[in-house]
Amino acid sequence: MVTLNDYGEFETAWCPGCGDHQILEAVKQALVNQNLSPHEVLFVSGIGQAAKAPHYLRANVFNGLHGRALPAATGAKLANPGLKVIVESGDGCSYGEGGNHFLAALRRNIDVTMLVHDNQVYGLTKGQASPTSPDGFVTKAQPFGVFNRPFNPVAVAVGMRAGFVARGFSGMVDLLAELIEAGMKYKGLALIDILQPCVSFNKVNTFAWYKKRCQVLPDDYDPADWSKAMHEAYEWGDRIPVGVIYRDDNLIPLESRLPGLIDGPLVGRGVDLQALQEAMDGFA
Repeated sequence: MVTLNDYGEFETAWCPGCGDHQILEAVKQALVNQNLSPHEVLFVSGIGQAAKAPHYLRANVFNGLHGRALPAATGAKLANPGLKVIVESGDGCSYGEGGNHFLAALRRNIDVTMLVHDNQVYGLTKGQASPTSPDGFVTKAQPFGVFNRPFNPVAVAVGMRAGFVARGFSGMVDLLAELIEAGMKYKGLALIDILQPCVSFNKVNTFAWYKKRCQVLPDDYDPADWSKAMHEAYEWGDRIPVGVIYRDDNLIPLESRLPGLIDGPLVGRGVDLQALQEAMDGFA
C-alpha cells in the first residue's frame, strides 16, 4: 500500500502562504488515492516556482526548458504509454512561452495530465504580468497596468473540445485532489487549471479573493454539455466555477492511433543498430 511517506518530505523554496504548498499536498493525495508507486509516475516541468513542485516529490522527474514541458512529456508517453505522465508548471510557462505547445497538445489528445499553477503573475522573476493577468493589473514591469485582455485557458480548451477540462482552487485541497485523480484516470489530455494566490507579487487575486468567488459546480451539472461548458468557462467575476467543466469520453488518445505502437511500447524493444546505421548513412 502506497502512503504519503513514499513521496517524501522536502524543504521547499516557496513563500509561506503560497498556494503551491496546497497544490503539492493535493498532488500527493491524488497519487496515494490511486495506489501509484513513485516509479510509476513521471513529472515533467519547465521553469518557474510552480515548475519546482516535482523537485519536492520522490518520483521520476524531467525538468526542462521554459515552456517546453509538453513536448518532452509527449515523447515520454509515446515511448512508454504505461507510464503515468504529469506536466506541472505555471501559467507563464504553460500559456506564455509554452502557448503553442499547449494548443498542439489540445489537438493531439495525448494521454497526459496537465496541472497549471495559475497565480496570474510571474512569481519566480519578480512579478511581471502573465498571460492570465487581468486587464489593468499593475506591476513593476507594467506600471501603467496591463493593456492586454487576459488569456482564458479553460475557454480555449473547451472551445477546442479538449477531452477533459477542469478548474481547481488551491484552497480546496480535497476537491483539487479529486480533480487531479479524475484527470489522471482520463484516457487523453486532461487540463486542470489551478487558481492559487501569490502572496509576494499578486495583491489582487489573494486567497480571500479566490475563496469568496470559487464555487463548486452543482451535482446536476453535466460536463458533457459543450454549450453549458462554454458558458461556465467564461464565468469570471463574483462567481468562478470550479470542478470538471467539460468532459468527452468518446475521444481516442494519440498513442492509441499511431501505427508505430501497434506492436507495443517502444520501451524494451531494443535498438536495431544496423537499421540505425543505414538511416545515419542516408544523411552522409
